[in-house]
Amino acid sequence: MSHSLKALLEKLDPYFRLMRLDRPIGTLLLLWPTLWALWIASGGFPEFKTLLVFSLGVFFMRSAGCVINDIADRKFDGHVARTRQRPLARGEVPVAHAYALFAGLLLLAAILLFALKPLTVKLAFVAAFLAITYPLMKRFTWLPQVYLGMAFAMAIPMAFAEVQGKIPPEAWLLFIAAVLWTTAYDTIYALIDRPYDLKLGVKSTAILFGELDRVITGIIQALFLFVMLLLGLKQHFNGWYYLGLFTAAALFAWQLMLIEERDPDSCFKAFISNNWVGMAIFIGILAAYL
Repeated sequence: MSHSLKALLEKLDPYFRLMRLDRPIGTLLLLWPTLWALWIASGGFPEFKTLLVFSLGVFFMRSAGCVINDIADRKFDGHVARTRQRPLARGEVPVAHAYALFAGLLLLAAILLFALKPLTVKLAFVAAFLAITYPLMKRFTWLPQVYLGMAFAMAIPMAFAEVQGKIPPEAWLLFIAAVLWTTAYDTIYALIDRPYDLKLGVKSTAILFGELDRVITGIIQALFLFVMLLLGLKQHFNGWYYLGLFTAAALFAWQLMLIEERDPDSCFKAFISNNWVGMAIFIGILAAYL
C-alpha cells in the first residue's frame, strides 16, 4: 500500500467508523428481514435488480441512521463506556462534516428511489422519517426499541409493494414479527448501557422492564416465533422453514441464559448472535422455496 493511500484511509477512518463500517452487525440485522420479505413476496428468488436496490438501500439507510444517531447523542456518548470512543464523542469528526455525510447518504438512498414503483417510494418516505426521528425517541418514550423495530421493519411492506404492487396480510404479519424481534434484541443491547442511561436520564425498554427484563424479553421472543409460525402456516411452508424457526428458538434460549447476570460482554454476545437468528430463518425460507 502506497504512503498516500494509507494516509487517505487514515483520514477517512473516523468517517467509516461514524457509518459503523467496522461494525456491520446493524446492517445484517436490517438486511435479514428485508431478504425474508423479498423471497416471500417473490415466491422464491427475487429479480436481481430489486435485490440489488434493496440491499444498497439497507446499507445507505443504516449508515445514515448511525450518523444521525451519533449527531443526536454526541453529548451523551462521551459518558458511556460503550460509546465514548465514537468519532463525534472524541471530536475526530466536525459536526458539520457529520451532517454533510448524513445528507450524502440520504441522497444516495434517494437516487435508488428512481428504480422503484410509486407505492414503494411513498413507503420509503415513511421509513426515512422513522429512521431520522428514532434517535430522539429515547428522550421522550420508554419504548425506543419498538420505534427502531418499526423503522427496521418498513423494508418489509416496501418489498411486497415493489414485487406485488400491493401489501397483502402476510406482509403485515412479517412486519409485526420484525418489530417484535428488533424490540427483543435491542432490549438486550440496551442492557449494556442501562447503568449509564439511568444516570443520564435516557429511556429504554431495558430500564422500563426492570428486574423482569429477561422474562419480558423471552415473552417477546416467543411472540415473534408465534407470529412467524402463523406466517409459515399461511404460506404453506414445508419442514425446512420450521427447522429455521426451531434453530431461532434454540438461539433465543441461549441468549436468555447469556444475559442472566447482565454482564455487558455476555449481553453483547447475545445481541450479535441475532445475526444467526436472521440467517437461520432466511435459510429456512430459501429451502422451503427450493
